[in-house]
Amino acid sequence: MKALELLIERTILSARWILVVFYIGLAVALGVYAVSFLFKLGKVAAHFFEYNEESMILAMLGLIDATLVGGLIVMVMISGYENFVGRFEDAENEEISWLGKLDTGSLKIKVASSIVAISSIHLLQIFLDAEKYDSTHLMWVTLMHLTFVVSALLLGFLEKIMKTHH
Repeated sequence: MKALELLIERTILSARWILVVFYIGLAVALGVYAVSFLFKLGKVAAHFFEYNEESMILAMLGLIDATLVGGLIVMVMISGYENFVGRFEDAENEEISWLGKLDTGSLKIKVASSIVAISSIHLLQIFLDAEKYDSTHLMWVTLMHLTFVVSALLLGFLEKIMKTHH
């Protein structure tokens, strides 16, 4: 019976390596997204002198939005691997000494904050181009953004409660 229990425990513990497939998939997705970013950047550069100030702001916000999404992917990929699979061997290196500093609670807060930042940029893009949208659409994107903000605040509050009880 003890051998069966040990086998089950080792199987469950080894199953965490399945997550590596997801992290590698995120790395591939990040590469694809980087190519998409370069195309967006090329489009902005090609039309640089044609854009008015408002169009340029919208284009820059799109690039900032893409950058935040890329950072979010990296954050989830690295901290998820660190928290659930294994430590990086180079974590002691000065350049990447931040590795291993994000636990799952902190990661949730950072992801929620990133989503709020991305949503804020998206909302700003919509408001800068508000004449293209009806009031119902504006109301729904605003409500969705407020939902993200409230969710992030609640996650932060719950994380604070959890830390004070430990």
